[in-house]
Amino acid sequence: MSRGTNSDPYIAGRRTVADWQAFKPSLLAGQGARWPDAFQDYFKARLESRYLAPIKLLQDHGTFQGEGFSIVAIQCTLIEFLAATLRGMSYRFVSQASPRLGAYEYSKSGKMFNDFLVTEQPFAAVFTQAVAEDFYASVRCGLLHEARTKNGWTIWAKGNAMIDPVRKIVFRDNLQTAILDYVSQYGRTLLGDPALQAAFIRKFDDLAL
Repeated sequence: MSRGTNSDPYIAGRRTVADWQAFKPSLLAGQGARWPDAFQDYFKARLESRYLAPIKLLQDHGTFQGEGFSIVAIQCTLIEFLAATLRGMSYRFVSQASPRLGAYEYSKSGKMFNDFLVTEQPFAAVFTQAVAEDFYASVRCGLLHEARTKNGWTIWAKGNAMIDPVRKIVFRDNLQTAILDYVSQYGRTLLGDPALQAAFIRKFDDLAL
């Protein structure tokens, strides 16, 4: 976790844990309140500094000699964050000393990751359950655990869709466009959905621990 002034951790751009704790009371779930600010100043700012800007840098200055692996690896971690935020869930490593999960905790990401792809637009337009499971195992887990794609999947820059499930190709620039479209859609929905707002608060409360 990055640190702000006096070791107060940054959680979204230059906003710190203390900033979130001061801002949170203004978020009256279901009443609109300052939800546009919550989306821009916390959700979007966190994504921009930690995911979107680094991906754009790789896209703009890439040489088509392998940076697609880095881009898609970042995209996969971002997809998991989006899925977890949608549900207000937080990851926790399960050990023998602490084997039980709380109500909004998870220790295995596969189901949440796959469910997100097959239910949320624009991803649901191309991801079936079988394709999502293959993508998770062969692309997401392949990249994050072994620094490679597996089972015939490859990464190209551009195409006609975010993936080609038949030829097993990830078009990383198209996937990025889909992610940006989802983020915009999420921001609009957040303004008037009490369940989504409650999940947002749970997620940022955990980020601020």
